[in-house]
Amino acid sequence: MINLTINNKQVYVEDNTTIIEAARLNGINIPSLCKLNEVCNFGTCRMCVVEVEKAKTLQAACVTMAQEGMIVKTNTEKVQKMRKVLYELLLSDHKQQCLSCSRNLTCELQALGKTLGITESRFNNTKSHRKSETTVSITRDMDKCILCRRCISVCNEIQGVGILNAQNRGFDTVISVAQQMNMADTDCIYCGQCTLVCPVDALKETDAISIVKQALSNPDIHTVVQVAPAVRVAIGEEFGYPAGTVVTGKLFSALRDIGFDDVFDTNFAADLTIIEEGTEFLGRLENAMINDQNLLPMVTSCSPGWIKYCEHNFPQYLHLLSTCKSPHMMLGALVKSYYAQKINVDPKKMFVVSIMPCTAKKFEISRDELVSDDMPNVDAVLTTRELAALIKESGIEFTMLSEGDVDNPLGFSSGAADIFGVTGGVMEAALRTAYELITAREFPFEQLRLKSIEGFAPIKEAEIMINDPLPAYSYLEGQTLRIAVASGVKNAEILMKQVAEGTSPYHFIEIMGCPGGCINGGGQPRWKDPLTPQKRLEGLFAEDNRKSIRKSHQNDFVNELYEAFLTSPNSHVAHHYLHTHYVKRGKFNEYLNNFIDFPDDTI
Repeated sequence: MINLTINNKQVYVEDNTTIIEAARLNGINIPSLCKLNEVCNFGTCRMCVVEVEKAKTLQAACVTMAQEGMIVKTNTEKVQKMRKVLYELLLSDHKQQCLSCSRNLTCELQALGKTLGITESRFNNTKSHRKSETTVSITRDMDKCILCRRCISVCNEIQGVGILNAQNRGFDTVISVAQQMNMADTDCIYCGQCTLVCPVDALKETDAISIVKQALSNPDIHTVVQVAPAVRVAIGEEFGYPAGTVVTGKLFSALRDIGFDDVFDTNFAADLTIIEEGTEFLGRLENAMINDQNLLPMVTSCSPGWIKYCEHNFPQYLHLLSTCKSPHMMLGALVKSYYAQKINVDPKKMFVVSIMPCTAKKFEISRDELVSDDMPNVDAVLTTRELAALIKESGIEFTMLSEGDVDNPLGFSSGAADIFGVTGGVMEAALRTAYELITAREFPFEQLRLKSIEGFAPIKEAEIMINDPLPAYSYLEGQTLRIAVASGVKNAEILMKQVAEGTSPYHFIEIMGCPGGCINGGGQPRWKDPLTPQKRLEGLFAEDNRKSIRKSHQNDFVNELYEAFLTSPNSHVAHHYLHTHYVKRGKFNEYLNNFIDFPDDTI
């Protein structure tokens, strides 16, 4: 333990603790813009400067380690003056459009100015012009960038994608893709984790509110909206509810008040995904164990960020990905086929909107592979943050809404569908159904929960022993199914390298592109409380627990869909509407390293 004094208060901290961490652990706030948990300690913003006795200059608290006997002052006149100067310098190179900025009143730079008591800047605003870009998923306005490097940390250290870095030096420094190229031309997976951590409005999701409003205002368009599971435990935060509060009913009411013709639940398609994916998995097991055609481990395909990462980095193993579309794309395809026939509406006059926790879903709907009957499965994606903005813009008092419900037949869902939003949830939902189909017995774990694959560990694994299977699955007698779960593509790479090396022991792998899964997706409300992801997770499991039906194959509306339209799981019709294929893509980082061109068919 280290003993030091901060503002005349004696504190004790562990070794390798920075001054800012020591202060915050003891209820002393030191402002900072560049610090990001434990992964971003560049010390670039200098807002955290403090006086350290015997030090010749002010020290950046986020990179200066606490030492035995150190005496620190965090709020002296000298410190206050320096922070104000530093802030004004930042402001002088920042696009000052606060009133029209989407981060107005939620901007960390703006909030810090209020904390510091700054009402005007003494320096002229002579900002340098930096390249901006709008992709299908993410918009960069680099004239608002304050060079904090948080996005660099999350892209490189957390996700391991490595697209963003600091380019050039001094006044020419810019946070960008190498050689000022466009993000759209790189391995960027559009996960949006950079938009979560950006303290200002330099990085955000690409707006889709305007096109949704156009569709809603067109009387000739039949508008349909669906909601992902993770949205219902996060959107309440935008309206003052504690993190993890389940606001499902109010959410459905808000969507009706906005003016959508039909309100469906992506959870319905999550149940459908379990049936399709489970059938596919059992088929692969049979081929592996009887016909020696090894297509294992099968890897989940719900996360578009993960899919794009695999297409760039492991294109030789795309055949291991489940061919199932993600749930919201399945539902979109069904809305424009089965449901359009059912209500006698021209599917070309239908507009399907998905409310997603994910910025990568915006890219997903643009893929040529996700078109059925010459129509895109989904027409627009709004993130959780965008929907909250639309609700506020529509003058809807969210907290005063009554508890609404979804429409059927594409709205009802089991508890298994709710947990799709958390890491390990897709696997857990799949096993509840697969085990019962194989053995005619209920999933043999307390409360249908497989705790070893729940939570936020980077990689989780479990083993399921199969005893006394039904005759159709006799080849599984005595077999141990080995499964793994990874969240965040940096952890996915570990499992895929095992596959590449031929050492993977698993039969089934679940991968989500964002750390913690969809509850921490790039389109979710930004959070500061480190317990927020845990609270959101608990909210989804609470939804699961409260439902009387908690297994996907017991969803009667899904079973009716097969009887009326799809005929059977993995049928020809099901494959036409519910399954897809993938595309090999070039590796941008290798291109930069080798300065070579890729063949046309891999770019």
